[in-house]
Amino acid sequence: MSEAMALQVRLKQSRVIPLDVELSCHSHEVLCLLGPSGSGKTTVLRAIAGLLRSAEGKVKVNGRTWQDTQQRIFLPPQVRKTGFVFQDHALFPHLSARKNITLAMQHLDADRQVSESERLLSLVNLEGLDRRLPSQLSGGQKQRIALARALARDPEVLLLDEPFSSVDRSTRKKLIRELFQLKQVLDIPVVLVTHDLDEARILADQLSVIHHGKTLAQGTPEDIMNHPPGPEVARLVGHTNLFHAKILEQLPEKQITRLGWHAMTLDAVYCPGIVPGQTVDWLIPPDSIILHRVDRPSRGERENPINGKVLESLVMG
Repeated sequence: MSEAMALQVRLKQSRVIPLDVELSCHSHEVLCLLGPSGSGKTTVLRAIAGLLRSAEGKVKVNGRTWQDTQQRIFLPPQVRKTGFVFQDHALFPHLSARKNITLAMQHLDADRQVSESERLLSLVNLEGLDRRLPSQLSGGQKQRIALARALARDPEVLLLDEPFSSVDRSTRKKLIRELFQLKQVLDIPVVLVTHDLDEARILADQLSVIHHGKTLAQGTPEDIMNHPPGPEVARLVGHTNLFHAKILEQLPEKQITRLGWHAMTLDAVYCPGIVPGQTVDWLIPPDSIILHRVDRPSRGERENPINGKVLESLVMG
């Protein structure tokens, strides 16, 4: 793990909740943990926060060791400077919005608590709502208060556990946009758990794909989406057009790799490191499919024309 990373995590265990995870994140970056429900994403957040002690592992933040099982180091949750936003807000129902925030500011004097809570309310666009109880706030407003409370601890790491899952689609879009703007001013690593590909594409600087408690890949969303390292990762990031083919020939001078698929010959972008005769997995991204009418054939040069029949059409809006 690179020392330049603000957050470095390595977790491993075989019992209770199996884990084999390695991830890292710079300050100013959002690292999205992407995977289906039950894949271990929330468990990773809990381990970073110190709410779970893995059998083996290391957690380092800004060069400081929070956990190292080999050296028998384990800082308790109250010592770790993490901000944690849960799926269900976890606000105190009898406290106002402001008091929910200032509860996390016991390290500041009373005057500083007032000024800092005002700054955070402004940061999450909730000025004027500081005296309202959680029952008087909408789902989106509750989530903003939960985010402000997480930031009130002056955290070194911000952990977000599917923070948009409990709000409607319109509010979700607004919160995603606000979080995108907020990450520009945060000088800390942000770890966001999601199973929503659109959230990951918009917010992630780094994407870590996790399945059955294991890290399958980490990289930029563009790299993971466009060049998944294997068919399992491809399926987890939403690709459905996955096929097998045989390499027919390599044409580096033309930057072409030629595939044999059923009775057809297809030209793909040149992929070095594979040899003729080798069987490979390949995919077609949905946005790479172009439909042409029979009486208006394509005149594109780097296309693979295939005749077919549309059997079903589903309106998606």
